[in-house]
Amino acid sequence: MTTDRPHESGVPAGGDPADFDAAASLPGLLEGTANAVRELGRRGAVVAVSGGVDSGVCAAICARALGPERVLCLRLPERDVGSASSDLGLELAQALGTPTEEQPITDALEALGCYRRRDEAIRSVFEDYEPSWRHKLVRSAPTGGMIVFSVVVQPPDGPEQTRRMPPAAYRALLAATNMKQRVRKLLEYSWADKLGYAVVGTPNLLEFDQGFFVKGGDGLADVKPIANLYKGQVYELARLLGLPEGIATRYPTTDTFSLPQTQEEFYFGYPYDRMDPLVWGQTSGVLAAQLAPRVQMSEAEVEVAYGEIERRRVATRYLHASAIVPEP
Repeated sequence: MTTDRPHESGVPAGGDPADFDAAASLPGLLEGTANAVRELGRRGAVVAVSGGVDSGVCAAICARALGPERVLCLRLPERDVGSASSDLGLELAQALGTPTEEQPITDALEALGCYRRRDEAIRSVFEDYEPSWRHKLVRSAPTGGMIVFSVVVQPPDGPEQTRRMPPAAYRALLAATNMKQRVRKLLEYSWADKLGYAVVGTPNLLEFDQGFFVKGGDGLADVKPIANLYKGQVYELARLLGLPEGIATRYPTTDTFSLPQTQEEFYFGYPYDRMDPLVWGQTSGVLAAQLAPRVQMSEAEVEVAYGEIERRRVATRYLHASAIVPEP
C-alpha cells in the first residue's frame, strides 16, 4: 500500500523499469496486499475489472493473496464502450475462480445527465452533432508548448471530423464523462460495504505519478497494489500470472468514449513503452542526452518530455491532495 506519489520519495520503487524481475517481485506484492487488507480490518477485496491489464493484474494479485473466494470482480459497463470490456472481465473472473457481478451503469448516468451534458459540450463545437455519433477527445502532440485538446466526431455515414475545443467546452466534457468513474466507484464501495471488503485501486505508476485518474473516481481506493509499477512491469506480471491472452496483451485505452482511443492520444502523448523510461529518467535525474538513444528520440525531444512530465505533476497535485482542514 502506498500513500505518497512515487516520485516524491526520490526514485520510484524498482529503479530502472528495465531491471524488473516479475517473479522476484510478486511475493512482496502478495504479502503487501494481504497485509494492507488485514490492517484495514476487511475480509476481502472488490476489484472493478475493465478488461484491461491493470485491473486484471490487481484482481490476480488479490486472488492469490486473499484466496479467490474473497475477491469480487465487479463489471460495470455502460453504453459508450459496449459489452466487450465486461466480457473480458467475465473471462478473467472465470480464469481466477473469483465471484463476479455485472452491474451496468447506463441508466444511472442517464438519470444524472452525463450523456446530456456530454452532448451539450460537443454540440458547442459541432452544432449538428447527434447523440448517435461516435466521439472521443484527443490532445496535441508534445512540443513543449501549451497542450491543445480537440474533439473528434464520426457521423454514422461519414468520416471522422476534428475541431479544437475551447477551454469551457473541454471542462464541460470532462465534467460529464468523469461521472462514469465516480458512479463506478460508488458501486465499488457499495459492494465493499455489503461484503466487508476493501476497494482495490488499479492505477499503475504512470497513471498515479502523472495524475491520470478522476478524483473521487478511479483515484479513490483503500489499497493500490500496482501504483509503484511501470506499465511494462504490469504486462510482465500479467504474463507471469497467466492472465487470459486478450487481457494480458490488451493495449491501454481510456474506456470512456465511443470511438477507439488510446491513453497516448488522450493524455500521455507517448506510448507506454516510452513513457516508462521517460518518467524514470526524469525522476532519477538521467540526462536527456543519455536517455535519448534508449527511447529513440532526440535530446531536445526528451527535454520536451521531461518538462511535460514535471508540469503534469504540478498541474495534477490537486488530485492527490487530501481535504484541507483549516485551524480555527
